[in-house]
Amino acid sequence: MNNIVSFKMKLKPGFKKEYKRRHDLIWPELSALLSDAGISNYSIFLDEETNILFAVQTLSGTNNSQDLSKTEIVKKWWAYMADIMDTNEDNSPISKPLELVFHMD
Repeated sequence: MNNIVSFKMKLKPGFKKEYKRRHDLIWPELSALLSDAGISNYSIFLDEETNILFAVQTLSGTNNSQDLSKTEIVKKWWAYMADIMDTNEDNSPISKPLELVFHMD
């Protein structure tokens, strides 16, 4: 069974183009890790008025991208992104899960 999860993060002002550029060039090993963990249909949207990033992903199984925090490649990606996002002390993005309140197939 597939599950859909969503969460929000915060981009620092003025970094929209750089955030997009970095994700357009996502590292193949990170993309493979996400796919191997059963994560697909992973999209991130930006609300330019608030600089809030809205992420949604489809999961097969019980993993999501937040569960991969102990892998070296994810830690390396977080360090790479830390200069343009609001982060925790370990460079992980400050991320808030969002509750699904409506869905229509």
